[in-house]
Amino acid sequence: MQNRPNSSSAPVIRLSGITKTYQMGSTEVRALAEVSLTVARGDFWAVMGPSGSGKSTLLNLLGCLDRPTSGNYELAGQDVSNMSDDALSDVRLRYLGFIFQSFNLLPQLSVLRNIALPLYYQGWSSDRSRERAHELANRVGLESRMHHRPTELSGGQRQRVAIARALANDPAVILADEPTGNLDSRTGTEIMNMLSELHAQGKTIIMVTHEADIATHANKQLHMRDGRIASAGEIA
Repeated sequence: MQNRPNSSSAPVIRLSGITKTYQMGSTEVRALAEVSLTVARGDFWAVMGPSGSGKSTLLNLLGCLDRPTSGNYELAGQDVSNMSDDALSDVRLRYLGFIFQSFNLLPQLSVLRNIALPLYYQGWSSDRSRERAHELANRVGLESRMHHRPTELSGGQRQRVAIARALANDPAVILADEPTGNLDSRTGTEIMNMLSELHAQGKTIIMVTHEADIATHANKQLHMRDGRIASAGEIA
C-alpha cells in the first residue's frame, strides 16, 4: 500500500471517463456515462440530482463499494479501478470514512465500541483504539454517552457517533449519504454545522443530498442527470 501524497495540492480523487453499466435481464442499464471529476484536498462537494440520476452509483464507486465498468479511479494517488475485493477493503479502512442516512451502527455495541470499530479491523490495540474513541466521542459532544448503546440515543446523537466513527482512521475523504435524511430540521442543522466545521479544519467531504438548503453548506456542487455530470463547480 502506498503512502498518502504529502503535497496538499495533489488531488485526493481523480475520475477519468468512468462508466458503470448493470445487466437487468436482457437489458443493459448505464448508470454512469463518461464521468470525469477531480476533487482537491479540502473540498466539500454536494452531489445532487433527481432519482435515477446516478448519484448513489457515483458514491458507491467513490467508496470502493463497487467498481467501474470502464474508466479510471485514482484515490490518494492509487488506481483503485481494478483492485481485488481484499485490496478495496483495505483501501476503505485506510482512506475513507462513511456517514450514512440510517447511521449503520451496531446496536449491541456501545458508543465507544462503535466508534473504535474501524480501528479494530486495522489491527489497533484495544487500549489505543479505546483512547482514540474517547477522544472522538468528546470531539462530537458525546462524552456523557460513551457507554450507551445506539437504541438509547436520539437520531442526532446516533449521527454524531457515525461522524466520530468516520473520523476514527483520519480518512483522506469522508463520504456522506443523505446525512440529515432521518433527522428533524433543527438536528439536521446541527449535524451540518459539524460537517462544516470539519471542512473548515481541512477535511475533504463528498455528500449526497436532495435538499438544496443542506447543499449550501458545501463549497462546491455537482449536479447529476441521466448518469452524467450536468454541472460542477464552486457555489456562487
